[in-house]
Order: sequence, then C-alpha cells, then structure tokens
Amino acid sequence: MQFRVSGPEIALARSIAEQVAKTTRADRNTVHTQLDWDEPGERSVHFEVDQNKARQLGVSSDDIENYLQMTLSGIPMTQLRERDKLIAVELRAPPADRIDPSQLERLAIPTASGAAIPLASLGRITYVLENAVIWERDREPTVTVQADVIAGAQPIDVAKEIYKSIDPIRAQLPPGYRIQIGGAVEENAKGQNSINAEVIPAVVAVLVLLMMQLQSFSRTLITVLTAPLGLIGVVGALLLLHMPFGFVAMLGTLAMFGIIMRNSVILVHQIDEDIREGHTRFEAIIGAAVRRFRPITLTAMAAVLGLIPLLRSNFFGPMATALMGGITVATVLTIFFLPALYATWFKVRRDEAPVAQ
Repeated sequence: MQFRVSGPEIALARSIAEQVAKTTRADRNTVHTQLDWDEPGERSVHFEVDQNKARQLGVSSDDIENYLQMTLSGIPMTQLRERDKLIAVELRAPPADRIDPSQLERLAIPTASGAAIPLASLGRITYVLENAVIWERDREPTVTVQADVIAGAQPIDVAKEIYKSIDPIRAQLPPGYRIQIGGAVEENAKGQNSINAEVIPAVVAVLVLLMMQLQSFSRTLITVLTAPLGLIGVVGALLLLHMPFGFVAMLGTLAMFGIIMRNSVILVHQIDEDIREGHTRFEAIIGAAVRRFRPITLTAMAAVLGLIPLLRSNFFGPMATALMGGITVATVLTIFFLPALYATWFKVRRDEAPVAQ
C-alpha cells in the first residue's frame, strides 16, 4: 500500500508525508509503515562564494567552479591509445589536496595575472547533510509512504479507507502539492481502465460469433442470459477464501463467462439437433440435458481441478478462486436453468407433436 506526496520543496513534501505516515500507522490494519526516503544523511561540502571579494580580486564563480572540479574530480586533457583501448588522461590535484576536506581552504586558485589567491579569501566552506538520492515523479520530488497490510485484510479496501482519513490533510495542502494513492489501488485502476477500453469490441465480437453459430436472435439471447449465473459462485468463493475482487479476479470472471456460454451453446445446439431428428421439443430438451450432463460436468471438473495449484499464488489466487467458484456453480445451474428457459421462451408443451421437417 502506497501514498505518494509530491511538491516542489523536499522539506515540505517530507513534512506532509510524515503526517500521512502518522495516519497510516494509526490504522489497525497496517504494519511496518515507512517512507521510501531516509532522513538526509549524506555528508556534503559546499563552498559559498563571497561575490564582493571575488569581483574585487577579479575571480568569477566559473573560475572557482572549474578550479575545484579540476582539483577534486579532474578535467580530461587528452587520451592515450593502448592497442584497441582509449585511456583518458585527466589533470587533477594530488590525493593529499583532495581527500581531506579540511585542506580545501588552503588551496590557492591561480589568476590570469599569475598570482595565486587562497580559497579562504573568496568565500567559506560549509559542511551539511543532504539527500543522497532524490526520488522524483513527473519531475517533482516525491516522498512515498509505504505500509504492509495485516493478514486477512484487503490492501485495496484498507488503502481507500486511509485515503478518506487523510482528507483533512489534503484539504490543507499548499498550492503545487498533492497526495496520490499508489500500490495495489493504482495498479487495479490501470487494469480496470485497460479492460474498459476493450470491453465493447469484445462483447460485439462474442455476439457476432454466437449469431454465426446459432443463427437466431432468440437462441443467442438465451445463451447470453446464462452467463450471469456464474457470478453467484464467484462472489461466494471470493468471500469464502477472503480474496479481493481486483484486476486478475475480473479476468477470471470474464473467462468464466466464456466457459459458461460455451456450455449453453452445446446444450442449445443439441436441442436443435434432436428436434431436427424428429423428437418433440419437450423430449429434445430433456434428452439434450441428460446426454450432455456428463461431458459438461467432466470438462468443468477438469478445469476446476487444474486451477487448484494457483490458489496459493498471491497474484493468480483471486483469478483461480473466481474461475473455480463461477464454473462450479454456473455449470450446475446451467443444466437446470437453460432447459427451463428454453422451454419457457419458446412455449414448449409436454403434449405437443413433433415438428415437421
């Protein structure tokens, strides 16, 4: 679970992040709350130039910067070729002048007139602590509050609850600062948006394929109406195993819809085949349900058993749970629901005569 605090000033962003972390720690469903940035702990040496003295002595800030870079880091002067390798030759001060920070003030910068001016005459050296790494997002410093969720709690639900709790903090944010929710909630939203973008073309493609197979609006609608039966098993299985209905669970639910409609197509096709062979519509409905019961249930059982190894996976567990629950319940219900729906839709009577071919 993550909350990102972004803003132009690192110190203020960290202060806001500490307030968010305090609220997160107070929640009973979270543990190990921390920031992704440590406190500033990188020791750094800064040279502050006294511009008045530098101008009087005829030295610019660029001259001082170049001299310090040459002394401490080195300036490339040329390259030495050794067989197929090029070795850079750099000009820099001996180790005794650049290893000990206390010796920097004793260095003297040469001028165009040939004189050497001590650095102590041009400014002063300060020692500070600063951030070794500055994390940025959208080109702004960003401090992330991270926390784990206790066993049995759903990260998405906990994150949304805490996000509501920090509404007073977000209401008082200075201009240019913002708090964004990340982690599982953000990834779930990305997955949801990707599905929403493709759901209409997918539904149209499924309906077209069903129409091509069944060649009837009524039979296509009957087949589609059996798909929601799987939601009964999906909800029950997720609640029983305490799994979240996130992105992967939604993928499992969509796949379950396809499996259930496939079973419905098989049953409807078998009913139509028996009617064409001379059976009454009532006999065709009963006979198709009885004959197709075993293959439909066996294929559903094989699919359910094959998903068992995925139940313990943190990522694929919700998908496997949704598929197993939906397939199991919907398969049983389809065997009884679809024949009854077919008979009701087409007004089938027990005493009617066979349809003439």
